[in-house]
Amino acid sequence: MDLKLSRAEETPAEREAIDMLLGSPAGAAAGRDLLLPCLLSVQGRIGWVSEGALNYTCKRLDVAPAEAFGVASFYRMIALSPRPPVMAYVCEDLSCRLQGSDSICRELERRLGPPAPHHGEGSFLWQRSACLGQCDRAPAALVAHSGPVPHTAALPQASLSTLMASISGRSLSPSPGGEPRIPQFGKPGLRLLRRAGRIDPGSLEAYRAQGGGQALARALELGPAGVIAEVEASRLLGRGGAAFPTSRKWEAVARSSVHPRYLVCNADESEPGTFKDRVLLEEDPFALVEGAVIAAFATGCERGYVYVRGEYPRAAERLEQACAEAHAAGMLGPRILGQEFSFDLEVRRGAGAYICGEETALFNSIEGFRGEPRSKPPFPVTAGLFGKPTVINNVETLACIPEIVREGGAAFAAVGTRDSAGTRLFCLSGNIQRPGIYEVPMGTPLRSLLEEAGGPPPGRKIRAVLLGGAAGTFLGPGDLDLPLSFEATRAAGATLGSGAVIIFDDRADLRDSLLRLAAFFREESCGQCVPCRVGTVRQEEVLKRWLEEPRGDAAARELLLREIAQAMRDASICGLGQTAAAAVQSALLKLDLVRDSG
Repeated sequence: MDLKLSRAEETPAEREAIDMLLGSPAGAAAGRDLLLPCLLSVQGRIGWVSEGALNYTCKRLDVAPAEAFGVASFYRMIALSPRPPVMAYVCEDLSCRLQGSDSICRELERRLGPPAPHHGEGSFLWQRSACLGQCDRAPAALVAHSGPVPHTAALPQASLSTLMASISGRSLSPSPGGEPRIPQFGKPGLRLLRRAGRIDPGSLEAYRAQGGGQALARALELGPAGVIAEVEASRLLGRGGAAFPTSRKWEAVARSSVHPRYLVCNADESEPGTFKDRVLLEEDPFALVEGAVIAAFATGCERGYVYVRGEYPRAAERLEQACAEAHAAGMLGPRILGQEFSFDLEVRRGAGAYICGEETALFNSIEGFRGEPRSKPPFPVTAGLFGKPTVINNVETLACIPEIVREGGAAFAAVGTRDSAGTRLFCLSGNIQRPGIYEVPMGTPLRSLLEEAGGPPPGRKIRAVLLGGAAGTFLGPGDLDLPLSFEATRAAGATLGSGAVIIFDDRADLRDSLLRLAAFFREESCGQCVPCRVGTVRQEEVLKRWLEEPRGDAAARELLLREIAQAMRDASICGLGQTAAAAVQSALLKLDLVRDSG
């Protein structure tokens, strides 16, 4: 390509950051799919991506500079203007707000000045952030130190003092409160969580000692068709929110005559209130690797990617280590376990974009384009990653596979309800005594789940529950006997979504939470389609006026909000726009916030 580059030159450190990833410039040209990894490498080394670094990246990857700029400017965790070497992200989403993150932000602003993009003179910068996936340990922060050995650390249960210590480099590891919170630790009957917290997550030997690896050996005995038959018998529905039958998706790819085929694991869980993938990846990464290898075997995929959200540095590191160990042990790579089956798995890191949890946006991100959703059809099973047949499942779905293959699909289907088989992970946070990740049979009443987590704080009453995350539905105290199954929630006009369960007690400021939800969708809309880009802005404007000036024409404002919601639901091209008004609409319907605001 005849590239038209500016005269800006890269620095030696920027060149080194890119060459470390791509190898010598004398080698063969690298593919565009390495654009985001290159940008992240420079961001980690320097703290921002200069025009010279962008030019050098374009030359190495043969990408037009305008396109590279469009990609770099798409992600929240990539800076295109000078930044100091330390960046602190403080979560301001629902669960963290309930635990006082806004007070931390106000105090930071008083002491240090406004958040980014304000550029201070110091050695660090801070900014408010969308959900960091540490909701069980709220309030949470993330501190990134750039340099020759970049380091990013989550800071759960953050306070002003611990945050300042982490920013100054005095306390990075281990993070206070950083160990996993698994309230059900040791409880009989756990499936997905049975190894979490019990074994060394970095040891393949420890994984095998607890039954790990048996499912892969069994799968090779069953053959691809036999594995798919077991998954069909299990009646496993995808755990990412869409609840699509997993076996049907696998069959479609397995029947294809096109090669290569890809397997993609969506570990970009960015739904506020959701952190189950983080716990699985951090505490039992080999289960995900084994599930992915079995899925690839069943569907004939030659290569796979796990796309981990950028806010999960520990999860990505542990998964990379698990992949390396599995490769060394013959569970990944050529001739897996001596069979005529080869498969490789690569970890890719996101850079802060909620929309990349949408499957086609994720494909674009891996391929080196802006993480914007594609129109469907064609669906991923026929034209997914790189235009090839692709199986895409989320972490929890793939983590179910070893259990299904080892024990049989019928055993999996014996748990739960007829239309919602198996167990499900739920992420409890907010005003609850024992926040954390819980595994219960599908169909368990919401009230039982809340009781297992200790219920609301002593002396308080539950005012509302947000089920399914920001794109989910508010439930009131009268809805607590709702069975947590796909069919029951659907019938009730709700959704299990990502498994997020955020509890609000009678002290919670629900108006503040609702405004934050509206702001979240306005910020996270990729802007590609008009109904979502404009609708999320208008929704926030109308809601703000309504809740802050309750004396206006309530009926007219409610009607306007409904019309905006309808337009986004009907005309947006992806799930973000289609569900951006769901929580707001349910809150107005069930919680009567306008009356309470008067």
